[in-house]
Amino acid sequence: MIGLLIAIVIFNVLGFKTNKLLTGNQIVHIWLFTIAFQVLFDVFVEFKYHAYWYFDQGLDLRGILPHVFLLPPVNMFFLNWYPHKKGWVKKLIYLTCFVIAILIYEVITLLPEPWGYFHYGWWKLWHAVILDPILLLILLSFYKWICKLERKACLKD
Repeated sequence: MIGLLIAIVIFNVLGFKTNKLLTGNQIVHIWLFTIAFQVLFDVFVEFKYHAYWYFDQGLDLRGILPHVFLLPPVNMFFLNWYPHKKGWVKKLIYLTCFVIAILIYEVITLLPEPWGYFHYGWWKLWHAVILDPILLLILLSFYKWICKLERKACLKD
């Protein structure tokens, strides 16, 4: 639990202090999208198929913390630092480096408590290697859609 609380504080402080791109509206959208998307994903992967879990198997109130306070600022990092106006090679390099950073953090979360809080069932790190880029690209698509909706709303005013 100590590791999770430290990560929540660090990620949130850095997420908001280093933000130069995202508007308040976009942060709210990304935050809520992250929570909803992860909870939907985890209903199946964590609770139905027992691939992984936070703290203890089954529904655990402590498991709400990473869903609500850890992953949204990480997604803010990803979007804020993403090379939106660069070529596809720089975008691919950024995506690869970000996935590697996520994987390193995931390995740290597997440490015994009080530092770690994440546990594998049948899930293996290579599952994350495959899924993380897909999930980040879904997030990026959602962000682009929100930006498009904002531009459209501004034109109406």
